[in-house]
Amino acid sequence: MSDEQTETGTGWPQPAGPVRPGGPAGEPDPRPDAPDPDELSPLAPQEPVPADDEPGVAPVDDGATVDLSAVSRSAEPDGSEARRVEESRVEESAQPGRSRLSTAGVMIAALLALLGFTLVVQLKTTSTDPTLGATRQEDLVRILSDLDARESRLQQDIRALEDSQRQLRSGEQGRQAALDEATRRADEVGILAGTLPAVGPGLTVQFSAGGKPISANRVLDAVQELRGAGAEAMQIAGGDRATVRIIASTFFLDGENGSLVVEGRRLVGPFTITVIGDPATMRTALNIPGGVVASVRGDGGNVTFGEREVAEVSALHVPIKLEHARPVS
Repeated sequence: MSDEQTETGTGWPQPAGPVRPGGPAGEPDPRPDAPDPDELSPLAPQEPVPADDEPGVAPVDDGATVDLSAVSRSAEPDGSEARRVEESRVEESAQPGRSRLSTAGVMIAALLALLGFTLVVQLKTTSTDPTLGATRQEDLVRILSDLDARESRLQQDIRALEDSQRQLRSGEQGRQAALDEATRRADEVGILAGTLPAVGPGLTVQFSAGGKPISANRVLDAVQELRGAGAEAMQIAGGDRATVRIIASTFFLDGENGSLVVEGRRLVGPFTITVIGDPATMRTALNIPGGVVASVRGDGGNVTFGEREVAEVSALHVPIKLEHARPVS
């Protein structure tokens, strides 16, 4: 009998099959390491058992958490992920632009604030000026007329100097023109220095004391206003007919009993200044609000004017003897 057949007792051989270990029929295998008969069934699910030495497999922690956001991002389509990356790049590129815009806005705001502060200060200074605020319209018109007259005189001087320059450059006639110009200049210098008398249209200004005497400061203010209005020659006389020529170096001091000391000579009131120049312009300069006339009248005194078609300034000043300077030939 072959090894592949077994005796059945019926006379027919039975083919050999897989031998199922076990004891008596229907009883489980008494061996402790015997497999479960159900597990040997081909229909039973098989669970893979990882080997302890298999690389890349980590034990599972029952308390571990799972990042669902990462899972959701990984589960999104490729188009959504690309769009999100592009949007993040646009936001990052827009950050420097917003920073620059913010800096420029701060600088513009600072400049506007500085401009506004300057305008406010200027308006406040103009609005708080007591002289202009208390000036009447007629006074403003006189001031404007005075400025126009000064501009006209300056323009005439410019034209005269230009004519002299052309004449001096004109060859043969230049020598005679130079001589005439030198003579005219000498006369002007003599009048300004007080060494020559002068005549011309002008004005007389008389100061009469009231409750307070006429101070030297008031007379000096009048002289300065007249010079600013174009006065070319001046002299001052007292009530005793004493007269003193007024030049650039003339000084005024307060004397006793309301008298005035001019260039060391004592004068008593009332005081009269004779001046050569444009009468209307000089009178306007003295009548400016807050000026000489207003100050004298505020002290109780009075100022009277007299226009002269021909005013004469005859008082002379002793020439100053020069000790160190000499003319250049």
